[in-house]
This record gives sequence, structure tokens and C-alpha cells, in this order.
Amino acid sequence: LSVEKDDYAVYAESKFPQENRKILIGSEASTKYTQRGTEMYRKIADYLRSTVDGKNGNYIAFFPSYQFMEDVLEEFEKLASGVELVIQSQFMSENQREEFLEMFEEERDHPMLGFCVMGGIFAEGIDLIGERLVGAVIVGTGLPQVSYEREILKQFYDRKKENGFDYAYRFPGMNKVLQSAGRVIRTKEDRGVILLLDERFCLPDYTGLFPREWEEYVV
Repeated sequence: LSVEKDDYAVYAESKFPQENRKILIGSEASTKYTQRGTEMYRKIADYLRSTVDGKNGNYIAFFPSYQFMEDVLEEFEKLASGVELVIQSQFMSENQREEFLEMFEEERDHPMLGFCVMGGIFAEGIDLIGERLVGAVIVGTGLPQVSYEREILKQFYDRKKENGFDYAYRFPGMNKVLQSAGRVIRTKEDRGVILLLDERFCLPDYTGLFPREWEEYVV
């Protein structure tokens, strides 16, 4: 935090063992408006099913909006026998939030999948340590909706010969992605999988924003 242009930066290496985190990218998924529809929702539901089938445990899928979440949920329920579901609603009381998190405390002999939204109350500030959460699925790049405020910000940086789209949309979106993904690894002993679902996660504009700890990912 400075006004000096020649200040140096320090990158603190993660203390979490690299082998405890598995980063996967589902490149056949897309959350672009032009790609949305029943076929894509079904494809994302297939990715979710494959993920929870890989290891018994608790998972959370984070979506770009409640509407998108409900559309995928409708498809997932058609092929999700044996998977317990817990779903974030738009207006949750404090008690309902506690009940939601308590679901991750229970031991079960089948997988459980939470449906949540990125940038919401369960995407930051919660600690589901150890087996309480073994995987997170991030659906989409978290880009904010187009608005007057975002467009003014974009134009401001464009005039400064910088990439306005980055500052107005891509950076805020990736911050939400990283916050949601950060729910999985909370201690040095935690192990888990992070699945990024969007074809754009394969593009340099996005992989260039991955933390160093995400260098070893599998498409």
C-alpha cells in the first residue's frame, strides 16, 4: 500500500502442502449467456455427479447466480440418487445459516453436495476443516453483471491505456473464484479437490491470475 511506483512486492509462499490440493478444470462447461440452456445445465450436473462419485464426503458447488444454481439443480436432481443435497436460499435467517453449516458436521455413508452462490455468505469466512469439506466446484468465472458503475470503471481504465475489462469485471470475478475455492484447504492437514467449470479457465487471461499454488492443474 503505497503511492510510490518503484516499491517492491513480497510473495509469501503457501504453507499448505501442494500434494494436498488437486486443481481440475472442466473445459467443456461454459457459463456464457450464449451457451446457457438445458444441455449445458445437464453437462454441468454431470461434472458435479462425477466429482461427488470420486470420493465420499461433503462438497459445495458455487454458482454465479441463484437462477443459474436452480437451473443446474433441476438437472442434477434427475441423476442424483444417493447424493444428499443442501441448498442456500436467498433470504436465510441466522438460524438457517447455522443449520446449513451443521449439516457438514454429520458423519454419513454417502456424499453430500451444497448448492451455494459465489460472493455469498458461504463463499467466505467459513471454516469447514478436515473431512467437513473435501471439495469445491466453482461454476463460472464470477464476472459481475454489466452495470453503469462497471462500465464507468471500465472506461476510466481504458482511457489510461489499461485493460478496463480486467479492472471492472475479470479481477473482481477471479477474487470471488479464489474466495470460494479457499473454503477447501483451511489447515496444513486438509486435503481436497477444486474443480473449475468454465472453458475460460483455460485461457491465459485467467490462468495468469491463478495463485502460484495452482500451477499444477489438470484439464
